[in-house]
Amino acid sequence: MVEELLSPKRHQWMQDKRVEESDNLVRYVYNQIKNGSGLVDLRRVTKHYVGNVMRRLLFNKRYFGNGSEDCGPGAEELEYVDALFLVVGHLFAFPISDYLPWLWWLDLEGHNKILKEATNTIRKYHDPIIEERIHQWKHGTRTHEEDWLDILISLKDANKNPLLTMEEIKSLILEIAIGTLDNPYNNVEWVLSEILNQQEILQKATEELDNILGRERLLQESEISKLKYAMACLREGFRLHPIIDFNAPHVSMKDTIVADYFIPKGSHILIRRQGIGHNPRVWEEPLKFKPERHLSKNNGCDLTLAEQNFELFTFGAGRRGCPAITLGTTVIVMLFARLIHGFTWIPPPNEPIINLSELESNTMKAKPLIALGKPRLPAKLYHQLD
Repeated sequence: MVEELLSPKRHQWMQDKRVEESDNLVRYVYNQIKNGSGLVDLRRVTKHYVGNVMRRLLFNKRYFGNGSEDCGPGAEELEYVDALFLVVGHLFAFPISDYLPWLWWLDLEGHNKILKEATNTIRKYHDPIIEERIHQWKHGTRTHEEDWLDILISLKDANKNPLLTMEEIKSLILEIAIGTLDNPYNNVEWVLSEILNQQEILQKATEELDNILGRERLLQESEISKLKYAMACLREGFRLHPIIDFNAPHVSMKDTIVADYFIPKGSHILIRRQGIGHNPRVWEEPLKFKPERHLSKNNGCDLTLAEQNFELFTFGAGRRGCPAITLGTTVIVMLFARLIHGFTWIPPPNEPIINLSELESNTMKAKPLIALGKPRLPAKLYHQLD
């Protein structure tokens, strides 16, 4: 993945597809506002934007089934995305059989059954595309690469034979689809929720975009590095609201010492993301959303979403870190910046203060973010996207 799908060259190669989906995001939200009451379900918008980007990269396809640019996802798309998030939710569940392996066959919590049904739903949409594409390459009706699936099919070993089997490609595509959705949507929904309750922060982030772009054009990927305050907002979202409370469990391979702790070989290591982000010895007023803290900590240098000092968790670090930091950063920043630059947002009339409660079972926002939106750029700019 690092060498063939996520290299800087490949990232640049896929830029047009990502930009098209960023334009589609603005067009879709604009049509939702103009053709309705102005209320927008921003959880749905963020989830499906991230999903659309990944399907364009994987399959050069925006929707499964009968979705459309103006009306958004159809029934098939909703079923597909729901299945993806069902898998994500259960990957971090706590089955007792992890610690009492002889109980695995009982599936006491029902995780295995739920995961099997959800992955079957996902593969119902993936597998026919993969099988047809492999057939096209094999019979010469497809001869040039357009997306990640083409790249995986075209990989050759030292003897010029296909490097990956069909089942390996299906499994890789499934893992990529599952592993790319949760962080971007969760981060942006939480940040938008926080700044709708602190309109002065939303104003600062919007003014930064206006100063860089004006109001006659939209943000492009090449300008992401200029966004210091927006990046600080997103980092603060990762600190305060990680997608999960505990990191995936690890096992120590040998006796080791980390800081003042001796960790024996075979120990199960659980790192609490929220505990790190809320640590009062590191963060002043740790439960308050304050983007400025990242600007002062960074001494005015360019901010990124990568984190090497372990003061918060974004994409991880080292060999176990996420290999898609550049792609993830691009998707998150474009989603957030396009939404706040293209539209003004206020809480809905029946909810003057956005509810920031978490789900009882994890750190995700309990209620979807619904906000009242209004276009803030010249109408011709939105119509140019049609």
